[in-house]
Amino acid sequence: MMNNSETPKEQPNNPLHGVKLADILDFLVAKYGWEKLGYMINIRCFNENPSIKSSLTFLRKTPWAREKVEKLFLKNKK
Repeated sequence: MMNNSETPKEQPNNPLHGVKLADILDFLVAKYGWEKLGYMINIRCFNENPSIKSSLTFLRKTPWAREKVEKLFLKNKK
C-alpha cells in the first residue's frame, strides 16, 4: 500500500506518459503541416490562423479534441 508521499515513477500502460502536449503538436505539425492536420482533425484552431499557442490553449480545455490529437500521435509513433 502506498502512502500519500509515494507516487508511482512509471506508467507502463500509458504510452503518453512523459510526453508533453506541446511536443505532440510539434511532431504532428512537422509531419503534416497545419493544412493537412486541420483536414484530419477538423477544429478551428488548426484551420483559422493556426499557432502552437492557440492550439495548446484549446486542446488543454477540450478533452475530446485532445483525445483525437493524442490518438493521431500514437498512430504515427507505432
